[in-house]
Amino acid sequence: MCTAITYSTNNHYFGRNLDLEYSYKETVTITPRNYELKFRQVENIKNHYAMIGMAYVANDYPLYYDAINEKGLGMAGLNFPSNADYKEIESGKNNIAPFEFIPYVLSQCSSIEETKKLLENINIANINFSDELPVSPLHWIIADKEKSITVESVKDGLKIYDNPVGVLTNNPTFDIHLFNLNNYMSLSTKQPVNNFSKDLNLDIYSRGMGAIGLPGDLSSASRFVKATFTKMNSKSGSSESESISQFFHILESVYQQRGCVYMGEEKYEITIYSSCCNQDKGIYYYTTYENNQITGIDMNKENLDSSELINYNLIKGQQILMQN
Repeated sequence: MCTAITYSTNNHYFGRNLDLEYSYKETVTITPRNYELKFRQVENIKNHYAMIGMAYVANDYPLYYDAINEKGLGMAGLNFPSNADYKEIESGKNNIAPFEFIPYVLSQCSSIEETKKLLENINIANINFSDELPVSPLHWIIADKEKSITVESVKDGLKIYDNPVGVLTNNPTFDIHLFNLNNYMSLSTKQPVNNFSKDLNLDIYSRGMGAIGLPGDLSSASRFVKATFTKMNSKSGSSESESISQFFHILESVYQQRGCVYMGEEKYEITIYSSCCNQDKGIYYYTTYENNQITGIDMNKENLDSSELINYNLIKGQQILMQN
């Protein structure tokens, strides 16, 4: 499963945890402005906004898990099993395959308002990338520097939700996630007062007791609540170092550790990587399960007018600084 968040200090940040029991050979991939984006049912786009993100590149096509474009619009696809419902080809619509959705939006939209306009005529079509790579059941979080939305293609059609918390996990549907927050309105960062009984002298015996009841399990519903509480109460310095450090700490609150989610056949779901994108500067930061060091790639240091994909292999081995 996965968790995606937005965060703001002096700059704006967007990123996610990718939680799975397996990994493709994903790379940090830059799609420059003149790389021709090819689509199955709509016209190709030859010139577009540049973008950077995590992708599995198959047949020279970037299958993005998450990315931002040069205008600061970010987008991530998260697992949405049983709920995702992709449609047949529909005449009069822009039929976009799920694997095309991120580059289709980021190539031509610079804001949430432009994205909403583009989505008015989109049909998420049931089109495989190949026989070896069938469609994945996904829903998406899309965020500019000010606000975010969640997009879900379900049996009832394409749903577009304003996302006031800037958080997304997996099942259930987003409207249920938001409603579920009502059950936790009593949580607080402050120490509790005794509302239990005026006849009992109850003791505040530990720090953090105002958050008793905050979920700590690894289910998607619980991760949504915990990530939202952590993010919305988070305090950070405004420097780049302080901001990205705090961003990764928020994601760490919902990490998946190897051994805790058994998938059968001696496989365990883990947080394969975490990402943090500076939407103002076009920098993609990441960590991996074995490498806690933050690694950054600045898209603006590349030739963004190129027509060829630019790939950076992940540094996966642990980087340890010996101090003596």
